[in-house]
Amino acid sequence: GGSSGIGAATALELARCGARVILATRSARRGEAAASRIRRETGNNEVLFMHLDLASLRSVRAFASTFLRQEPQLHLLINNAGVSAGGTTEDGFSLPFQVNHLGHFLLTQLLLERLRSCAPSRVVIVASSAHCAGRLRPESLGRPPSGLFSTFQDYCDSKLANVLHARELATREQGTQVTCYAVHPGFVNTSLFRHAPLWLKPLLLPLAWLLFREAAEGAQAVLGCATQGGLEPLSGRYFTESGPRLAWPAGRDDRLARQLWERSERLVGL
Repeated sequence: GGSSGIGAATALELARCGARVILATRSARRGEAAASRIRRETGNNEVLFMHLDLASLRSVRAFASTFLRQEPQLHLLINNAGVSAGGTTEDGFSLPFQVNHLGHFLLTQLLLERLRSCAPSRVVIVASSAHCAGRLRPESLGRPPSGLFSTFQDYCDSKLANVLHARELATREQGTQVTCYAVHPGFVNTSLFRHAPLWLKPLLLPLAWLLFREAAEGAQAVLGCATQGGLEPLSGRYFTESGPRLAWPAGRDDRLARQLWERSERLVGL
């Protein structure tokens, strides 16, 4: 998710620090353009595009295979891509739940051994305060909820899944020097809601321009979780731009986190 918004702003700052950055994005045109722009602005030629469509588990597996073959090092995985649109993926899951959670879950699992071998390493999952309205039922994961606001509920559910994914990953990786953080970057004016229903756009878009922060500001919270020293004891925690915060109660439910993990493994074929 590095071709625009928070992802592009995060990639730009990492490149400025001298990191080798892989932009994993769905659109080759936008991904190549973003990589070229970042190389030009930073003078860092180690910024590359690789194709990844999180709405396709086949694409996730292909990306992971290519990455592991070509890139011997992985110290930081930032799961940033997100959509708020409705719809169904080629794998039969709701679009926001697969892109925002299942695709990232599979990607993280496929890259986990490389993260371990390059430890200390970090996984940063871009979540949202919208997790407060999430309602996860393990038996119906991946199926869009019903009701007038089903797309919004689906988005909130996926963000709760992000928070719980970070929590359970941290639990399972204790002792490996792989740490994980879920972060709410603030309300940021990005293209996240470009696929919102037409009737909702007249409300959302002016609100975004008036009240939401710029992507570079939102990226600061993500960059903090990615690069700040001394965060290891806080692995699994939920962060905002102000630092670690208590997630909403559902985001601290260890039993639900474990159920989500086990069900997600089955859904993605692990």
